[in-house]
Amino acid sequence: MPALLRLYLIRGLIAIGWAAGFAAVHDALSAATVILLIAYPLIDVVASLLDAREDPGTPARKLQIFNIALSALAALGLGLSAVGGVAAVLFTFGAWAIVSGVAQFTVALRRRTRELGRQWPMLTAGVLSVIAGATYLPAAVGTGPSLDMLILYTAAGGTFFVLQAISLAWRQRRTRSLAA
Repeated sequence: MPALLRLYLIRGLIAIGWAAGFAAVHDALSAATVILLIAYPLIDVVASLLDAREDPGTPARKLQIFNIALSALAALGLGLSAVGGVAAVLFTFGAWAIVSGVAQFTVALRRRTRELGRQWPMLTAGVLSVIAGATYLPAAVGTGPSLDMLILYTAAGGTFFVLQAISLAWRQRRTRSLAA
């Protein structure tokens, strides 16, 4: 559990930092914006690889491996869709958010154990990812699509990872106190 706690905390803080950096450059599809767009799912690839390594032989691991492939494809898709403009990027990000949100929700369900807790932050984040992704699709085909939506999405996602890390730390401390 300490490895998962660290992973969630670092992943959450990186996502929050990414949102702050993206907020500074998101107004146009500049090179910096595209690099950040590609980097975000690659962060998920690395985190999922580390998570899968810590979770051998469990049903959640298969979903983590699926998420690695999905996020790698999302990084490629975002890079390619940037050529098509903001609407294409928003649509691609939305599709990825929906599928990865379902995977995140399912992993959290499978991790609901005495040691790891009820996983409420991760369950909530998965559901909100699906909802957010579903709002990006019509926004992408509407008038004046904007990447503003991605800032709140990534900051909120990062916050839920930090909350899950706090929950795991609290649970770990409580378990040690009861054992003493």
